[in-house]
Amino acid sequence: MARKYFGTDGIRGLANGFITPELALKVGQAAGLAFMRGDHQHRVVIGKDTRLSGYMIEYAMVSGFTSVGIDVMLLGPIPTPAVAMLTRSMRADLGVMISASHNTFEDNGIKLFGPDGFKLNDEIEADIEALLAEDLAPRLAKSRKMGRAKRIESVHARYIEFAKRTLPKQLSLDGMRIVVDCAHGAAYKVAPEALWELGAEVFAIGVEPDGFNINRDCGSTAPQALSNKVREMRADIGIALDGDADRLLIVDEKGGLVNGDQMMAVVASGWQLEGRLSQPGVVATIMSNLGLERYLDTLGLSLARTAVGDRYVLEYMRNHGFNLGGEQSGHLIFADHATTGDGLVAALQILAEIKRHNRPVSEVCNQFEPVPQILKNVRGNAKVLLKKDSVVKAIVDGESKLGKTGRLVIRPSGTEPLIRVMAEGDDPVLVEHVVDDVCAALNAQGMAA
Repeated sequence: MARKYFGTDGIRGLANGFITPELALKVGQAAGLAFMRGDHQHRVVIGKDTRLSGYMIEYAMVSGFTSVGIDVMLLGPIPTPAVAMLTRSMRADLGVMISASHNTFEDNGIKLFGPDGFKLNDEIEADIEALLAEDLAPRLAKSRKMGRAKRIESVHARYIEFAKRTLPKQLSLDGMRIVVDCAHGAAYKVAPEALWELGAEVFAIGVEPDGFNINRDCGSTAPQALSNKVREMRADIGIALDGDADRLLIVDEKGGLVNGDQMMAVVASGWQLEGRLSQPGVVATIMSNLGLERYLDTLGLSLARTAVGDRYVLEYMRNHGFNLGGEQSGHLIFADHATTGDGLVAALQILAEIKRHNRPVSEVCNQFEPVPQILKNVRGNAKVLLKKDSVVKAIVDGESKLGKTGRLVIRPSGTEPLIRVMAEGDDPVLVEHVVDDVCAALNAQGMAA
């Protein structure tokens, strides 16, 4: 069955456009009914980022959950991985994060976690989609069985302590000057506090949310402000989180960007030396650079690739016993510690490797030379355009030109009406030509439509 609501990372769209109070209420009802298992009093935890629309969606979902008899524990603004952790810690039956991650404030979304703290699989999402299509009125709780709602205090302290415990007890960040950009998002309190408690001198930006400025010219999608601040403060490192703090980018002491591929390489090499890798390899997506794959091969490590989305990376990790994986975009998953991408935990693991090497970030986080890679987006309906003969021909021709020395990846965005065209290879001119040819074919068909 075609999915009407769920994309690669929950439900996401224009607040008060696609995601209305009515939809949020019914998602609460449907998700609550889908997780009604046993006779105990069921509970759900709900967190959110700092978007203005979070209030609307939060209270609509409270109405939905309580109307089917589920108690609600409200966490307030807090990172997505904290919701996953607290779902398990508080013995909840379900976790909800209200966020559109790296999108601007106009959008919002609903991410769901099972009682084990993991994102829902496709089958459970399909069950919820089916319930959304039904009339749920006959399944509402009786008057005496409706749920209650309660706001939970001290969740920030719980999450900070959890994140700190992922490091060796003796490790300190004393002497490090760190700039952290919280994107005016969910981590604006917890990230600077955690780094300070570990001994770092912290310079925080993106920590003044007003409901509208989340991800605006800041955070992991716009790291220039972080680069500038690192150079201004002569910091050792810069850490940029996104709106819900489940991913990060790093800036070295020179202001240079470090993406998820380089971070995975750093941790993989360090963990291999320490014997901490549960499998001899790393799990990443089809978007990770070919240079990472070649570098890992020199270490005797494999690179398993999945579809784009940290949930698919994690699913592969769980099924095959890996404990390290992630995405080039900065979603890093440390399965020994967390059940989802966690920007703060990832930052701490990178900081631990930097402390261990006792060298500048620009040296530690430059493990391999990336293969030239170009990514361009074309707006349009992927289901229609990717079936056109001229588009198919352009893709086949591009793959033939790149041969075994490169890759061409075409995929629909899971969160926007875009087709992402990525190519990489040793010849940068050829890579650019291949991408441009495919984009031209897509654009031509899009204009014709």
